[in-house]
Amino acid sequence: MSNPEHRTLKSIIIGIWIRFWSIVAQFTFPAQITTMVHRLRGVHIGRGSKVARSVLIDDSKPNLVTIGRDVWVTAGCQLLCHQRDLKYYRKDMPVKACPLKYAPINIKDGAHIGIGSIIMPGVTIGRGAVIGAGSVVTKDVPDYSLALGVPARIVKTLGE
Repeated sequence: MSNPEHRTLKSIIIGIWIRFWSIVAQFTFPAQITTMVHRLRGVHIGRGSKVARSVLIDDSKPNLVTIGRDVWVTAGCQLLCHQRDLKYYRKDMPVKACPLKYAPINIKDGAHIGIGSIIMPGVTIGRGAVIGAGSVVTKDVPDYSLALGVPARIVKTLGE
């Protein structure tokens, strides 16, 4: 957990850079340009992958997101690498007092993230996996599987 009181000038400049390009990404097109802007923010994106314009990729630590080759992240998706650590939550305490915890997201080659899906911290989406529209992915999805729902559940895996 980083303490905002101990921020350096460098960390402030990096934060401004990340958030500036995050805003720019919302207004860019086609997807190739949007993808390039997310790379400028520090997102690791493989060759042939596309990120749609209205995708929100973590504003705190976009460098924790890795998107493999030939992945399509469709409109309205959210990839979140941080969340409140509720193990510290107590009665009569504001939730915002709980520290943030960070975990990477890894989307492997050939995956497809359906429109409006949310990928939570620490999740790996397997090679060739498909996430159905509007799904909330809280756990890893195996290679060549179809996951959908809230929370997302595996409904099919190729080869089984």
